[in-house]
Amino acid sequence: MTWSILVRDPATGALGAAVATRFFAVGAICIHVEGGVGALATQALINPMYAVHGMPRLRGHEPPADVAAALLAADAGREQRQLHILDAQGRIAQHTGAGCITWAGHLAGHDVSVAGNMLAGPDVVAATLAAWQSSRGSMAERLLTALEAGEAQGGDKRGKQSAALKICTKDPYPDLDIRTDDHPDPLAELHRLLAVSQERYAIFRTFLAGRDNPAGIYQRAEIDAAIAAAEAARGG
Repeated sequence: MTWSILVRDPATGALGAAVATRFFAVGAICIHVEGGVGALATQALINPMYAVHGMPRLRGHEPPADVAAALLAADAGREQRQLHILDAQGRIAQHTGAGCITWAGHLAGHDVSVAGNMLAGPDVVAATLAAWQSSRGSMAERLLTALEAGEAQGGDKRGKQSAALKICTKDPYPDLDIRTDDHPDPLAELHRLLAVSQERYAIFRTFLAGRDNPAGIYQRAEIDAAIAAAEAARGG
């Protein structure tokens, strides 16, 4: 019912994930990303416990193949599941259970993993992967371009309803986390939300506390000045 893409920027270490489906609020339970750790997606008959148990193991630097093997071995429903993982070193693990509804499968490239089930056909994941590899721009823009390429090949064969995008660099919490839970054109709505995030949120996020600065920047005048400068640069 879903296809997703997990990516890593080898230059910055940023990790990202994006997903689209004919299912309500997919962003709430499907994709999980943590800076410096990894990205994980659970789909088909989603098992949210994969992230609960898998992300701590990734924090402990276990290889994704070992993490996936442990999660699947403990799950009697594994043949109904789809799971893929990309860690901070670029290592990938993928699983598509034999019981997933066709078309179902996965592909991988350097620093990118794509998986989907209940799709219009294999061209959905192939186009998603190819679009990521050939696109330019920010990670968020490239992720949306990739999903749009998959959508153009039919996407989820039942239609569309929700989508989500999450990006982390070095912090445990995201630089960007946007989702649309119920929308006639969820990818278009993510584009709109991405544009809105650039107006103030993207600047504000750079001042927040994180691994490199436990207190962040809390001088309001400095924050307001940066936002005003960005608005002026946009001609606002």
